[in-house]
Amino acid sequence: MSRDYDRIRVLWPDHLGLARGKYVPPGQLGRVRHCTGTWALGYSREMVPGAPGSHFFEGLPDMEARVDESTIRPGWEDGTGVVVADLFEHGEPVAVAPRSALRRAIAAWTARGLSPEVGIELEAYFLEPDGASGWRALDTPGAFVYGTGSAVDPLGVIDEIWTAAARSGLPIESVNSEYDTPQFEFTLAHRDALQAADDAFCFKVLAREVAQRHGLLMTFLGKPFSDRSGSGLHVNVSLNDADGANTFDDPTTDDGISALARSCIAGLVEHHEALAGLLAPTVNAYKRLVPGLLAGCFANWGHDHRCTTVRVPPDRGAETRLEHRLADGAAVVHTAVAAVLQASLLGVTGRLVCPPPESSDGLEGSDSGRCAPPDLASALDALEGDKALTEAVGSDLVALHLAIKRAEWDRFRRVTTDWELREYLPFL
Repeated sequence: MSRDYDRIRVLWPDHLGLARGKYVPPGQLGRVRHCTGTWALGYSREMVPGAPGSHFFEGLPDMEARVDESTIRPGWEDGTGVVVADLFEHGEPVAVAPRSALRRAIAAWTARGLSPEVGIELEAYFLEPDGASGWRALDTPGAFVYGTGSAVDPLGVIDEIWTAAARSGLPIESVNSEYDTPQFEFTLAHRDALQAADDAFCFKVLAREVAQRHGLLMTFLGKPFSDRSGSGLHVNVSLNDADGANTFDDPTTDDGISALARSCIAGLVEHHEALAGLLAPTVNAYKRLVPGLLAGCFANWGHDHRCTTVRVPPDRGAETRLEHRLADGAAVVHTAVAAVLQASLLGVTGRLVCPPPESSDGLEGSDSGRCAPPDLASALDALEGDKALTEAVGSDLVALHLAIKRAEWDRFRRVTTDWELREYLPFL
């Protein structure tokens, strides 16, 4: 399959959600190496000395990117195939790699005779240059929620993303404009968990690069505008048995969901605060995780209830699933899926009791009385304190995440913001 292309774009998800990789000729797929020092990098390109997995004080050696050539897909660049790689060092999977964490999570469920199926929903805003070296919301004056066509997409960017995704084997189930402008929701097909995460990972790269061709910036940041809705990354999960039957479905219960589904809900609710440390991984994320914004703020669940973190959509039978609504688009997709799967499994292995479904409107409060941590620093503390989840997701990966994100929080804490200057300078 690799010989069908002039070059192969070998990509892998890093700890920040960035698509690292190389272009290589088809005949060089067995020689793709990257420096382990990449794991020490933050968005600022500052390195965190001694970051787990980076081998910072050991000469910054290479790690190997291995690909399954059968998974090479047509890319969105001429003559280019795209493949998502696994990372190895000394013949073993790189412990801090998000794709390794997801493979471990899948294996944990497979060992119980169950196969995780996942569907990803992504929300994003389109921005245009503001003429002053910055960005502003793309002007779409005719846009409205659940809109389609030129009123919401005057430049035809969505059309081009759809076409490129179809050509690249990235199955989109639906696209529509969201409540605020110019925000869109993209729903990808429900598939095997690893494939679904790879699809979402590649889709984000594809969509941003298509937008760039139009001179636009497409952002998956959780709350890019203080006066508009946030953008989520919803992880829809189900578990199939060896016969392909959906084990979350149970027609004999009052609500049609199984005891297994309830145990998974219990795990997700129990580990809610710690999950935020992984699924809401930026300073900005916590401006979205507040009451009233239909995000995954509260440690709760409900039937077709959009003010809960774990929503059980009304579909039953083969379509029965749990929709986890805590993450935003800045989350590392593979890590987010791995964390949701592992927290769900902890509900099963720990025999946790599923709390009652949310009985209130969920806008200002919750039956649970528990909300996501107020900021990134608190969420990282919650993650570090949740030893069961940390070990399940991967101690090395979490240790790296904590090191990089605490350095990120420290940089933020030391910066004087525009808000502070606007608020105080006229008076002090």
